[in-house]
Amino acid sequence: MVAGLAPLADKFDRKLTRNEILEAHARHESSQQRQTPAKHYQELLSIVYRRLAEEWGVSVSWDECVRYGHSVKDWPAFPDSADALQYLKQHYKLVILSNVDNESFSASNRKLGVDFDAIYTAEDIGSYKPADANFKYMLTMLKCLGIGKSDILHTAESMFHDHAPANRHGLKSCWIYRRYVHEGFGATMPPGEMPTYDFRFNSMAEMVEAHKLESSV
Repeated sequence: MVAGLAPLADKFDRKLTRNEILEAHARHESSQQRQTPAKHYQELLSIVYRRLAEEWGVSVSWDECVRYGHSVKDWPAFPDSADALQYLKQHYKLVILSNVDNESFSASNRKLGVDFDAIYTAEDIGSYKPADANFKYMLTMLKCLGIGKSDILHTAESMFHDHAPANRHGLKSCWIYRRYVHEGFGATMPPGEMPTYDFRFNSMAEMVEAHKLESSV
């Protein structure tokens, strides 16, 4: 995300910190998701890029905005994610509840190298997390697969998009706190009152190691 925003941030009259870039992006992304919940993520990101340009007083063309909107396919997976998911697939069903569109997620999925048992995107649902509609949709679809609420461990980084609504819907959750060495919430909005969670790891790799340890006891 930061790499995709570099052409815009570099035009600003001072060097923006990584956190400043991510936090500004989070504000405009969240606002636009509330305003146009059915808009595809690629199209929504194009608007976010224009809003950032306006905030920073930078001139951009719509073609530049669209280019950023289509950059999701270039965003890398975290280095440990593919191996961790491939391990977890041996023990659990894996389900994605994603805030992107289907085309964008298909590119991400190729990087992750695992076949998910179900994929639910914002495009499918017509709204973005943390909307309750996304979690209600997931729970309804999983019930069709014979998976109940008590079978789910909602695993994510974002307190705002994931753990707060997981709390509201009575789901157990696991916080992957990759930002443990940084201040703030980065590319997600602050959640307000901190949600609760059942497990916390600083990476998916740590989660896998904990599972291996527990399984060996």
